[in-house]
Amino acid sequence: MTEPAETPRSGPIVTPTRVVAGLCLFAPFVAMLWVSSYAKVEPTLIGIPFFYWYQMLWVLISTALTMTAYKLVQREQRARKGGASK
Repeated sequence: MTEPAETPRSGPIVTPTRVVAGLCLFAPFVAMLWVSSYAKVEPTLIGIPFFYWYQMLWVLISTALTMTAYKLVQREQRARKGGASK
């Protein structure tokens, strides 16, 4: 009986870096789906009700978290290939 050919291992699929990247991408969903936490008028910011400015703030936060997740995964892929990190 012949043994199956071994496939090259590139390391574990779930790494701590990927878990952090996943949490960065998951956090905005949780924040926006938990409507009861921000469905109110007070406190206002420059006359804008909390409901609106909270959501607009999450647009900026989501952008930063998405960029962070992208950079983390990009850096991990570069390290796996043995390339120089920037």
